[in-house]
Amino acid sequence: MESRRTTVRDVRRANRSSLLTDLFHGGLQSRQQLAATTALSQASVSNLIGEMLEEGLVEEAGLVGSDGGRPRVLLRVRPGFRYVVGADVAETRVLVELYDLSMARLAAVELEHDDDPAQVAEQLLAGLATVIAEAGVQSKDVLGYGVGVPGVVDQDGVVDSQSTGWDAVPLGAMLRAGTSVPIFVENGAKTFGQAEMWFGSARGARHAVIIMIGTGVGAAVVMDGRGYRGANSNAGEWGHTTLVYDGELCRCGARGCLEAYVGAGGISRRLAAATGRPDTPDLVDAMLTDTPPEAEPVFAETAGYLGAGIADLINLFSPERIVLGGVAGAHFGERFLPEIREAAARHALRRPYSQTSIDLCTLGPDAVAMGAATLPIAQLLAEGGLPEPEEPMMALPPRSRRPNERTRR
Repeated sequence: MESRRTTVRDVRRANRSSLLTDLFHGGLQSRQQLAATTALSQASVSNLIGEMLEEGLVEEAGLVGSDGGRPRVLLRVRPGFRYVVGADVAETRVLVELYDLSMARLAAVELEHDDDPAQVAEQLLAGLATVIAEAGVQSKDVLGYGVGVPGVVDQDGVVDSQSTGWDAVPLGAMLRAGTSVPIFVENGAKTFGQAEMWFGSARGARHAVIIMIGTGVGAAVVMDGRGYRGANSNAGEWGHTTLVYDGELCRCGARGCLEAYVGAGGISRRLAAATGRPDTPDLVDAMLTDTPPEAEPVFAETAGYLGAGIADLINLFSPERIVLGGVAGAHFGERFLPEIREAAARHALRRPYSQTSIDLCTLGPDAVAMGAATLPIAQLLAEGGLPEPEEPMMALPPRSRRPNERTRR
């Protein structure tokens, strides 16, 4: 294979990327701090920061005292330099949110859909137009539109989801046909994972698995600070690993999948059978709040199933941190986290388990949309600013150096 020569332009872009990544994830910093954390010379930092100040990408944001010297100027990525939009495609609705580059949410809208791909695309485009208008920004100032969806997503934005009946749906192309805003389509569990890695409970971890449990079950696997996608972008379908051979029928058509036992639908069906109550969408939440005696064995069994599934992740990936989230996962975990940890300890190898923490997510119900909105920011950071006009837009993960010290607004 012919190797590509590194040019001066490549080095400059990499250096800008390092500075931007530190500013975005580390918050307010001085030039001196940036030189220390990026290992760039003070002259290089001053020159590159000067360029980004002129471009409006970076701004001065106050002073901090130094030991006996002049106060140092603090810098940050300018929030209003550009904007990003993220969407969460759930079973019956889409949530669309617009953020500035400080990840302050400026506008949001929720729209219903009937799961038909054409109608979902139409609602996503309507949501994009709505939040742009509500925030009072221009389309040309939107870096990109990230969309988190259920199912397997390839790098061209083609979606396959046996659970929802989507078969090779070209969602990315459908959206690009209706807007000039750059489109990024990704699996919703992965965008949820990216939000937790950047701003939530997985922040600062280099090796982590972020679990999302709702009606569906998925996982985002992070190895050495980068999301693991597999050879064809299909990695992370943890919910469709086999828990029980020839067990309960899963939505995907297979039997015995983990999702059939720990997904919201599976828990609800078993609760309905055990208690004689109707299988309604709010049954799990209602019984977590007020648990009848007949429901207790179902919840105990579910904690055991979930702990066993987490043990598989520990044995496979040996992460330093596992984060449990999603609407059903967060609610169930708040009540049964000790039991889940105990079950994981019984099924995992002792040493990997002892080196792994199992925690709950800290972000709210819009984490999928928030994570989707970071997809174009990942490109901004990787490119060291806006890409050159002749170069294609590609979603690349940033190289994170340390935990995000900013709080979400």
